[in-house]
Amino acid sequence: MYKVFVNDKPIIITSSSKKENNFPVYLFKNVVMDEVVHKLRNKNIKGINLYSSDLEKDWAIFLDKIEVVPAAGGLVLNPKNEVLFIYRNNVWDLPKGRIEKGESVKTAAIREVEEECGIFNLTIIKKLITTYHIYYQNGNKLKETYWFLMSSNYDKELIPQLEEGITKVIFKNEADSKVALKNSYGNIKLVYDTYKEI
Repeated sequence: MYKVFVNDKPIIITSSSKKENNFPVYLFKNVVMDEVVHKLRNKNIKGINLYSSDLEKDWAIFLDKIEVVPAAGGLVLNPKNEVLFIYRNNVWDLPKGRIEKGESVKTAAIREVEEECGIFNLTIIKKLITTYHIYYQNGNKLKETYWFLMSSNYDKELIPQLEEGITKVIFKNEADSKVALKNSYGNIKLVYDTYKEI
């Protein structure tokens, strides 16, 4: 199964015939993806299921029809197991950004977290998940974000990257994290849930 977010509404591309939600179901091979994205942006539907008879082949077709923008980021824990959040555009988020040309995914993830949060001494613990979301910028683009679980014992003041629109950087305990996630994005909730599962 692949889950691609349009704003906070998922397109679920799946080969399972088991229905796990109340979203309408379409055959992957019969849909025009731009129309699906348009529906999710403008209509009162919460998500769409696309049934695929060959998931990996159809996923490759999906990726071939949209410009993919690779990005990387981190869910960072401090020694108290609190999670590092950023606040941007009135929404709580996790630090991430585009992978630069010639840069490895792990290097990009660490660089983006350092730049956006003013934090250092980062260690990658493990790969968490890859998330997908579609946004519009001179046509539809698919941001493919590789997420890593990280830790840091950095204890100096954290500095938000204001030029990126980030106004707060803060570690939150579990209770505060759950509150923050109510004002966050679908793919960020997915990253957090993946972390909690392990």
